[in-house]
This record gives sequence, structure tokens and C-alpha cells, in this order.
Amino acid sequence: MTDPSQSRRKASPLPLVIAGVGLILLGVAAFSLLPKAAASLEAQTENISSIPLAVEYAAPDLSLTDVAGAPASLTDYSGQVVLVNLWATWCPPCKAEMPTLQAYYERHRADGFSVVAINDGDPAADVVQFVEEYGLTFPVWLDPKYVATEQAFKNLSLPSSYVIDRAGIIRLQWVGEITDAMLEKYVTPLIME
Repeated sequence: MTDPSQSRRKASPLPLVIAGVGLILLGVAAFSLLPKAAASLEAQTENISSIPLAVEYAAPDLSLTDVAGAPASLTDYSGQVVLVNLWATWCPPCKAEMPTLQAYYERHRADGFSVVAINDGDPAADVVQFVEEYGLTFPVWLDPKYVATEQAFKNLSLPSSYVIDRAGIIRLQWVGEITDAMLEKYVTPLIME
């Protein structure tokens, strides 16, 4: 009788080595693709959040005061294309988009375009300091009672923007930071109508 341990053949380690090397290569490939996938997802998310929604409804009748304390109303801009931007000094994407809005305003104000930035509840002194620090030259309004966000536009997300055409109809609305490319792609055609 033979010893059962001797009758068994020794298993070759080659299949295990090949499988191990294959798993390592698969892991390296997946790891190298992970940053590209994350960057692609981030770019897609950024593009989704900055694409405006096409809408068509009358602009609200909204009157507030500007940073100098003077009365201001959306009806003062009749015949112009107006981008109403709801923002706050503490909001990172609001801060990030302000230079973009300022540059776009400078390029297109001679075409009958204006930005009206409505601050959402910050103290007037903080808003004035922000306006000076960012060098904003477009109208900035104060909204200490949240009339614009809670009543006029019924949107508590910041930043939010609405583009009103020359006839007083809201044609575009955004939630989130606006890029220059998005302004040129979507707002410039409305200005040129």
C-alpha cells in the first residue's frame, strides 16, 4: 500500500503566481484610472451645476434699496437684459463668481445689459466692504428681510441667478456658480436679440 501523501502530485505554484500577478496588474490599472474618473466626474458635476434652466415667466415686481440707501426697482431696468444675482458675503461660490460677473458686465453694459446683485441679509457695512474689496461697479442691492429669496424668486439657494429679457420675462435661471463660458453661451445671445 502506498502512502496517500506520496500519491498526490505536488500542485504547481504557477497558476497561483499568474493569478496573483493578474490581480496586482488589475489593481494598478484601476488605481491609475481613479484620478481620471474622479476628475471627469468633477467636470461633469461642474458643468451640470452651471447650465441654466430655460424658463419663461414674468419677472417679479421687486423694489429694495441699493448700498447707498437709494430706492431701486427691477422696473428701472425695463428694456435692458438684466442678470439678477442672489448672493451673500459668506457664500464661497458667490465670492468666486463675482469677478466673473463684473468682467462680463464690463464687456456688455454698453449693449444694454446690467447685473443687479441682491445681497441676502448681510449687514450693510459688510456688503459695502465686499463691494469695495471686489471692485464691483454694477448695482448692488440690500435685502435684509429676504424679500428676493423668500417672496419674489422663492428660492433659498445661493448663489442663484435669473436673466430677464428686454420685455421683462425671465428666460434663464441658475443655481450655483456661473462661469464666463456659460454667460457667453447663454446670456450673450439674449443680449444680441
